Amino acid sequence: MDDTIRSKSILEAYNKKQEAIYPVTNLANAEIDREYIIKDVQTNDEEMKNFLFTLGCYAGETVTVLSVLAENYVISVKDARYSIDSDLAETIII
Repeated sequence: MDDTIRSKSILEAYNKKQEAIYPVTNLANAEIDREYIIKDVQTNDEEMKNFLFTLGCYAGETVTVLSVLAENYVISVKDARYSIDSDLAETIII
């Protein structure tokens, strides 16, 4: 449990350092195979927000883009893989 908290703290510190270099972006602009922490899900569509929440996409959770094919993003959240479209990827702020 302590290793998980330490890893998450290290990742948060790394992401803060990267924020100084790169502007805030969404998941559609993420690098492949790099872990990010979700900052927010920005949408006015409550159904979309609830759907992403059921996948585990909410502030503070770690997400990784595994691949991008056409406008489909294969992401990893909580050791599960999902395929989401670009509209969903753009709502996830990292």
